[in-house]
Amino acid sequence: MSITTKGIVFSAIKYGEADLIVKCFTQKSGLKTYLLRGVLKSRKGKIKASLFQPLTQIEIVANHKDKGTLEYMKDAKLENMYQSLHTNVVKSTVVMFLSEVLRNAVREEEANPALYNYLETSLEWFDTQEKTVNFHLLFLLKLSRYLGFYPDVPLRKYPVFNLLDGTFQEVETNDACVSDENVVLLQRLLGTDFDELSSIKLNQVTRSGFLLMLLSYYEIHLQGFHKPKSLAVLNEIYN
Repeated sequence: MSITTKGIVFSAIKYGEADLIVKCFTQKSGLKTYLLRGVLKSRKGKIKASLFQPLTQIEIVANHKDKGTLEYMKDAKLENMYQSLHTNVVKSTVVMFLSEVLRNAVREEEANPALYNYLETSLEWFDTQEKTVNFHLLFLLKLSRYLGFYPDVPLRKYPVFNLLDGTFQEVETNDACVSDENVVLLQRLLGTDFDELSSIKLNQVTRSGFLLMLLSYYEIHLQGFHKPKSLAVLNEIYN
């Protein structure tokens, strides 16, 4: 079936000498993987390899067999040109980290318009802002809503957060409970929008500690999820 859809690039891996295997989260068809033959050597082809940088927003014309196999992309063009995500060193490092998280976390092979809209709008916000040092923290927290394990907000007044069931409680009941400064920051972020992020001041130790808690939360709730390899690079860039 031929389809035209917007998509966000999650990854592009070189295959052989001239091919790319590209994983995209598409607006109309969910997660799709495409084999692009000869794209790394062809200068005259419709599809340019430069389109497939991490988290680039593109428009795709493709044939989808919807059988869980590699799909065929007929054409692609830039949907939204970022101003800074691939040129600013700090932002590009965050993009690399988030794309790895998304590859591990998003597995839906069907349309999810709400998730697509969240990714699209939050990345566009990130691209246009200058003070974004805590963006990845709020991005991951909000992403958990679309993945099905957003924390239980009504109970957030309690001092303990249970990573196993995503609820706040009065006392610790298992080894997956957290009751340190990470809980205070979590409570604050649950009531924060991206536009309010600049008001939250964190040092690197606090930021790193909270991110590790978030990634542990993801590991508990997503089978097969693991801490991104690019985490070390992210920590280094913020140090």
